[in-house]
Amino acid sequence: QLGPRSYSFRSLTRSVGVQAASKQTIIELTGRDRPGLLSEIFAVLTDLKCNVVAAEVWTHNSRMASVVYIADETTGLSIDNPERLTKIKQLLLYVLKGDRDKMNANTAVSLGSMHKERRLHQMMYADRDYDTSDANSGSTSDRSKPLVTVENCEHKGYTVVNLRCPDRPKLLFDTVCTLTDMQYVVYHATVIAEGPEAYQEYYIRHMDGCPISSEAEQQRVIHCLEAAIKRRASEGIRLELCSDDRVGLLSDVTRIFRENGLSVTRAEVKTRGSQAVNIFYVTDASGNPVKSETIEAVRKEIGLTILHVKDDAYSKSPLQESRIFSLGTLFKSRSEKILYNLGLIKSCT
Repeated sequence: QLGPRSYSFRSLTRSVGVQAASKQTIIELTGRDRPGLLSEIFAVLTDLKCNVVAAEVWTHNSRMASVVYIADETTGLSIDNPERLTKIKQLLLYVLKGDRDKMNANTAVSLGSMHKERRLHQMMYADRDYDTSDANSGSTSDRSKPLVTVENCEHKGYTVVNLRCPDRPKLLFDTVCTLTDMQYVVYHATVIAEGPEAYQEYYIRHMDGCPISSEAEQQRVIHCLEAAIKRRASEGIRLELCSDDRVGLLSDVTRIFRENGLSVTRAEVKTRGSQAVNIFYVTDASGNPVKSETIEAVRKEIGLTILHVKDDAYSKSPLQESRIFSLGTLFKSRSEKILYNLGLIKSCT
């Protein structure tokens, strides 16, 4: 087993945070996703005497992006030796490229601070994970597929973006960050989150005050918003690992996942003092649900009191593609009255 003690995940998740950025080095990684990739990354960092203090890993559309906070294994401080940083980058880039991703893998090192989730959106956007022309477009279930429409409101000079999808935490953050990173300004918005679905309407313009001018650009906005929503909509079984932290813990855990045919679709790694609180979403190597006997075998190897199963697979009914929606007809609420008084809804419906 990987640790002598276990902890209640519920008692730790609210208090766990990342240490001061000055005590850590931040590594940004992007590349083609594949089974076992995370295991290889953590194994390299362990071999290089780096302790992973925190990490966030997202996968979407066959791409992977990760922000990893590391410290020197011996001192517990950030790593600032240029030669050592260069070696870390080179070895991680070699792992990321593998046999297929010769051109699109990337590594970067930072000693500053950042909002890691905002940065992950920017990294995946720059990596064009929204490009649906990729034959390996991922296995995100149609049940969680968002419905996005874009149309111009000619009389007022806005572009109107309507969005409907299953509601979840940080959905508003994901959509607004994406529009901002695409250099759009949100002038007015209405958000309704009642029941299992969320509805969002944005009135946007370019930074120069002009609305979207082409069909191609409208399609790009749709694809980018869909990607932003699905990046965090993790597939697979949720595994929570709570135990004493130690150097090499993540390398060992992800190696066991790999040896049992599990693929990590998303991960959140956090530490506080001597305690590790990690979340992994796993599927099999083909992206399908993992068999219960496989999960139990992994738990026995890692420790039944350390690794817990929380099945967060989507259980909501599919959204019907045939239901063409307009938020102008759905917002019969106080929010609608605000937009009506601005003269926006009347001119666009």
